[in-house]
Amino acid sequence: SLQGEALTFQNTVRDLTILMALAVFVMYVILAILYESYLHPLTVLSTLPTALVGGLLTLFLFGEQASLYAFVGMFMLMGIVKKNGIMIVDFARHRVAAGESAEKAIHDASMDRFRPIIMTSMAFILGVLPLVIATGAGAASRNSIGTGVFGGMLAATFLAIFFVPLFFVIIGKIKPKHSNANNTDKHLSHKPESIEEAHKTTSEKDQA
Repeated sequence: SLQGEALTFQNTVRDLTILMALAVFVMYVILAILYESYLHPLTVLSTLPTALVGGLLTLFLFGEQASLYAFVGMFMLMGIVKKNGIMIVDFARHRVAAGESAEKAIHDASMDRFRPIIMTSMAFILGVLPLVIATGAGAASRNSIGTGVFGGMLAATFLAIFFVPLFFVIIGKIKPKHSNANNTDKHLSHKPESIEEAHKTTSEKDQA
């Protein structure tokens, strides 16, 4: 049996794993309330597995240990990568409410949000690059955080633009038949009367 620091680390990893699962559950509940749907939050959360797998794989490739600092980086990564899914899904739901099909809506939303997603993600990736290549005293902790976040964000950025549309279309097909696609945006103050008005609404958001 483990003793001393090894036992403490094992208990810490176990507690952090439970906390990570709880964090995912809280995110799901908040998104379910926001979208008034039990299914669309799964589309947003589909970005998390790619980010976590990408982060852990990068740690392995760079020879870094899955330390406490790496877990902290994974927590930070979870909060950042889901914004890409939110940006795409939110705009797609506006277009579905305006009368577009789910396939066309998610395609248009992905094309509209592609540049903002790439710009913000690359800014973050380049921002954590100094942590990845850090040297000197205390570099081990910075390397652990930076490497995991760097790889996870890189994987999530370029895979989310494929996985999010896929899950959005799949979830749109398994929704109950009695659900009306025009009711997917009940949280909006009004329903757009046309697709052009929905595009105008999203353009105004971009300018804001």
